Amino acid sequence: MPLKIRLARAGAKKRPFYRIVVADVRAPRDGRFIEIVGTYNPILPKDDENRVALKTERIEHWLGVGAQPTDRVLRFLDAAGLAKRTPRNNPNKAKPGAKAQERLDAAAAAEAEATEPAEEPAEAPAKEAPAEEAPAEEAPAPEAEAPEAEAPEAEASEPKAEATA
Repeated sequence: MPLKIRLARAGAKKRPFYRIVVADVRAPRDGRFIEIVGTYNPILPKDDENRVALKTERIEHWLGVGAQPTDRVLRFLDAAGLAKRTPRNNPNKAKPGAKAQERLDAAAAAEAEATEPAEEPAEAPAKEAPAEEAPAEEAPAPEAEAPEAEAPEAEASEPKAEATA
């Protein structure tokens, strides 16, 4: 007869309260059980000492007999130091399903098609020419300074012309 240490729900509607019980695997969740070995009250805050109450001696006995705890109960037993729970790792849990992945791929393809025509004019030489003109516009600015510098030279050359005349 395979045994489980599991939760059996009690309490009112919207006010859950669980008994930690040892039961036959084939028994219903809230049905027949062999022994109550603790309680769990999820309504209480996580740091409350009465949230999980365990009868450690009886749990050790049932674990020795071969009863297997469910994952939730194993978490409680690990916190109490009665059993060791290995953490699970499911890297595929956060990945979208097959249909969602197909929709994402279709959306990415549509977006890529929409951006391709916009990229072509940006790569066209017409866009590069204004980029070359921009430095040319900067170049006249220094030349604008140069005529001012040349103006005194021109004035200096005029007096030479006058002097020669």
